[in-house]
Amino acid sequence: MSKRDYYEVLGVAKSATDRELKKAYKRLAMKFHPDRNPDDESAAEKFKELQEAYDILSDDNKRAAYDQYGHAGVDPSRGGGGGAQDFGDIFGDMFGDIFGGGGRGGRQRGPARGADLRYNMELTLEEAVKGVTKDIQVPSLQSCDECNGSGAKKGTSATTCGTCHGQGQVQMRQGFFAVQQACPTCRGSGKIIKDPCRKCHGEGRYEKTKTLSVKIPAGVDTGDRIRLSGEGEAGEAGAPKGDLYVQVQVRDHKIFERDGNNLYCEVPVTFADAALGGEIEVPTLDGKVKLKVSAETQTGRMYRLRGKGVKSVRSNTTGDLMCKVVIETPVKLTEHQRKLLKEFDAAVNGSSREHKPKADGFFDGVKKFFNDLNS
Repeated sequence: MSKRDYYEVLGVAKSATDRELKKAYKRLAMKFHPDRNPDDESAAEKFKELQEAYDILSDDNKRAAYDQYGHAGVDPSRGGGGGAQDFGDIFGDMFGDIFGGGGRGGRQRGPARGADLRYNMELTLEEAVKGVTKDIQVPSLQSCDECNGSGAKKGTSATTCGTCHGQGQVQMRQGFFAVQQACPTCRGSGKIIKDPCRKCHGEGRYEKTKTLSVKIPAGVDTGDRIRLSGEGEAGEAGAPKGDLYVQVQVRDHKIFERDGNNLYCEVPVTFADAALGGEIEVPTLDGKVKLKVSAETQTGRMYRLRGKGVKSVRSNTTGDLMCKVVIETPVKLTEHQRKLLKEFDAAVNGSSREHKPKADGFFDGVKKFFNDLNS
């Protein structure tokens, strides 16, 4: 089945900014995260597809290659992510084996490096901002300690394959053409194990769940990856191990919304404090702080608390906390309170326009609009 367009997967336009990409990814990642959909197998596939799309489009080089060449430009089987290949590479892959040598097609096959692994780690905003150390359990193929990864019984060793003479490949000739293929006797390894190890059954590896302590640095965000070198699967016949990539997913917070190194929150303010000015308490990730509200503050005004955001994981800069004022209308008023409010409203909404410049300006604009429409 062909892959879906990465922009379609994230639900963004091709011209989307990095911020729009990250926002779309965070929203969809929380929706399809496997931990939130334990009984929905399709959610895991969508989550995997989503991560793949974001990994490509969040990298400028990979995104440029994808925009120009589509999925072929970032295909891992052709060294994906580094841009599209030139014609020499492509023809080398197509004809190198057929004509028996030259270019990459004539390379000798060796033991394969271990596969890279991915672990999805969900963090609270507090853990992501301050950093945390967590133990994780990772099932993977580990080198057999009984045979030291050779696959042969202890005290014995593998012998060179007599069919391919250790090359791992054989040639099949058909007239003018010679086609190379993996040796059917040793399955491409170049070695024969006559007496296999009883623990790993000659594979040199066996599945084992290991516990790792992962240190998450302060300031990580959704989409960040932490590489643990050599903690992936063991390679074949003693080949190098793969790596483990810890993929970070930060949960939504009840109070704060994060955008890069800045935090945003809405702060309810009473009508009296907004009109007269005052000092209120606002939350931060380090505790409560005082915020001075200016007199005549309107709903939507943004106050900046410098240095109360997130310290960048890549530098020493720290973001800010942006507090958006939301004026709270009083509810469940008593008769006495209603009377006082009506008296106040009558005093403010008299002939003077200085108390309500926005309202008067708005209605003046409406009146002019209809006058122009009817003229």
